[in-house]
This record gives sequence, C-alpha cells and structure tokens, in this order.
Amino acid sequence: MYLRHLQVTDFRSWEHVDLPLGPGPTVLVGPNGRGKTNLLEAIGYVATLSSHRVATDTPLVRHGCERALVRTAVVNEDRELTVELEITPGKANRARVNRGAVGRPRDVLGILRTVLFSPEDLTLVRGDPGERRRFLDELLVLRAPRFAGVRSDYDKVLRQRNALLKTAGKRRSGSRDDPYALSTLDVWDNHLATAGAQLLAARLNLVADLAPHTAAAYAGVAPDSRPTRITYRSSLGEALPGEYGLPGGERADEEKLAGILFEALGESRAAELERGVSLVGPHRDELDLVLGDLPAKGYASHGESWSFALALRLGSYELLRGEAGGEPVLLLDDVFAELDRRRRARLAEVAASAEQVLVTAAVDEDVPGELTGVRFLVSEGEVKRA
Repeated sequence: MYLRHLQVTDFRSWEHVDLPLGPGPTVLVGPNGRGKTNLLEAIGYVATLSSHRVATDTPLVRHGCERALVRTAVVNEDRELTVELEITPGKANRARVNRGAVGRPRDVLGILRTVLFSPEDLTLVRGDPGERRRFLDELLVLRAPRFAGVRSDYDKVLRQRNALLKTAGKRRSGSRDDPYALSTLDVWDNHLATAGAQLLAARLNLVADLAPHTAAAYAGVAPDSRPTRITYRSSLGEALPGEYGLPGGERADEEKLAGILFEALGESRAAELERGVSLVGPHRDELDLVLGDLPAKGYASHGESWSFALALRLGSYELLRGEAGGEPVLLLDDVFAELDRRRRARLAEVAASAEQVLVTAAVDEDVPGELTGVRFLVSEGEVKRA
C-alpha cells in the first residue's frame, strides 16, 4: 500500500498543496513551523478520521476559512482509490471515494492504513489512561474498520446511561427511588454490557497479539534495558477471567464478557447513582506498560520512555503489515532528532524496509542515510522537490 498523491486545500496552514508521492522513502525537509507536520497530519486524518494533535476538527481548517479539503490517491495491490474528505467544523463532514459520495465518512476507513510516530507519542507512556485507550482503539480501527462503529455505539450508550444516572440519582437523593428510572436503567445496563463486551473483547485480543511485537521492538531499540511487557487492566477487576487476552491463551468471548459486565453494572449501581457516572466498562480500563517489574509511567527514564513509545508504534506496524489489508504507510514526524544513535539506527532499519515511508526533518543531517530517496523542501506556503 502506498500514497500516489496528496492534495490539501485550506488545511491547517496550507492554502493549497499538490504533492506527488510514490513507494519508498520520501523526506520533507524544512525549518520548524513551516507546515511539514500538517501534511502528515492530513494523511493520518484520512486513515483514522482524527488528528494525533488535537481533539476537534476546528483547528484543522485554515484560519478564516469555512472548510478544509484533503484528497489522496491510494494504491493497494495494483488497485487505486481516491479518497476525498471535506472537513467542516460544526457540521457533518463529507467523504467521497472515486468522486462518488459515501453514506458516512467512516465508510472510507480501511482504504488507507498508516502508522505515525511523532514527538506527541511520549504521552502514550507518560500521559493519562485515555491516551492509551485511544491508541488501542485507533489500532483496532486500522486493523478492522468495523470497530469505528462499535466504539461509536458504545460512546452513545455510555452518554445516555450517564445522563440517566444523573437524573435518577438526583431524584433518589430528594425522595424515594423512581421505579421507572431504575427500570429504564436496567435496559441501558443491557445495552452497555452488549456494546462494551464487543469493545472489551477486541481490545483484549489486540493486546494479546500486539504484546510480542512490542516486546521484540523494545529489545531491538534498547537491548541493554530491562524487558518490557504490556497488559490490559479492566475495570472488571478479578471478575475478568485471567486467561482472556493472554498470548497463546484462549481468545476473549464476547458473550461471556457481556454477562460479566452486566453483573458488574448491577453490583456498582448504588455507587453509580451516587456519583452520576458509569464506573464499570471499557471507558475505565487501562493499558499497563511495564518496564522490568515497575510501571513505565513514573519510573522510566526519558530514553526508556522514548524507547517504549517507539516500540508501541513499531509493534503496531509489524502487527498490521503481517495481516490482510495491505502494508501500512509509515509516517515519521521529526523524530530522528530526538533519538540517540542506536534508536535512530533501529528505526531507520525498519523504515527502510517499508513499502512507503514519509519522514519530516528540520535539516538533512537529521535523516539517516538509509532513507535516501525523494526529498522535498518545505518553506512558507510552498513545497518544492529538491
């Protein structure tokens, strides 16, 4: 899989860019603040319908403009598809494939698969659990686009249930329990358990499959460091059977997980009514990153944190390239300057073997020699082939 062409209009700082691309390494070189990252962000948006830098679409549209356009031509096994996304903050975004409109923007997911490594990835190790949950869910969607709908359904049910918990909790504190509200809550418990079990099972199986790739990647970039492992910690606690999601063990069973989750919701109802939020479910789970015998967060050095973040991305890349759907495009955003010699060499080795890799750098010296290829010079409002 590779991008043959990228075109953006009114995206971030760019009024308009036409960028021809091809297999192998492509390097975008230019001073910081000239828009190199914006171009990789546009590519990543086509693959995930989200930005790795901001939570909403508003900053993606150039100041003073109403909308942004991103167009890509994706080649996968000799078949080319063009994807166009129209980003309009405050309104529904629109998508086209081969110039034909699709029902929902998420229908384009799976056409392009990318793995992006950027300085922001340090938050995977040092940030809040939500960063790591997002990492898992985005990888799930890259692996199987249908999980975008699963995640959307779960979020909708969670919002509805939380709203009902707040309403029922207020009535309960003022007088007796409201039988109607509590019976309605039973219905939403069932919905949350069903949707949550799908998401939980997928995450557990993903972590099981990703774990050996991540451990191997970390050993490659930091062979003298302590060994690492990743494990999934569920809000279900000891109610979750230990064999779920373990490498070489039984795969997660959605039906069993739904029953466990439904029972846990019932047991936590009193506390949830008091606090007005759902206390059990995938939205409360955590991806534990362990370095030696200690959690990486709070105990890993700066270099070890970089290595772990890099291992998560390289592990994701190796996982995806070994599965159906086409080898992902590797995006490396200004990361070589942050890495020491050994980590640079290992990342360059993997990148050089990729079908297509796009690299950004402030100066040519930041790019390893293994990634010699097409170079573009990025200046204020212009991209020129070197």
